[in-house]
Amino acid sequence: MPDTALAIHRYIEAIAEPKRGEMHLLHSMVLALMPTCKLWWLDGKDERGKTVSNPSIGYGTRTLNYTNGKAREFYQIGISANTAGISVYILGIEDKNFLTDTYGKQLGKASVSGYCIKFKRLKDIKIEVLQTAIRDAVKVSVVDFKSAGGSRR
Repeated sequence: MPDTALAIHRYIEAIAEPKRGEMHLLHSMVLALMPTCKLWWLDGKDERGKTVSNPSIGYGTRTLNYTNGKAREFYQIGISANTAGISVYILGIEDKNFLTDTYGKQLGKASVSGYCIKFKRLKDIKIEVLQTAIRDAVKVSVVDFKSAGGSRR
């Protein structure tokens, strides 16, 4: 198992049930939607080892452009377990109202922002709507689609 896949496996296995099973399901679901995508593992720590965010699993590739002119590669879709539940990050959509306007009312008991769908438990949302949101968002996100594929590392 490559390092990234192993780190993701260990991360999910360290999560308490029932969230562990839900993270396994989400991970499998995103991989089914983006079967050739690059996998990312972010442990939530900065270069000094200080925790600065929750760990996250990323899928796909996009370029983040900063105002200082620098750019870096980052994931397109991300999932993260946290104390409040689970967050699904959908990056690269220019219209910050797209997720809320298109899926907010259909999703169920979830908080939807310009780039994040948060929910406590999978049973609280309509998973088929989440799948559609991810699939549609990948289509409309600002990314060179040829670079969205790649190998799973």
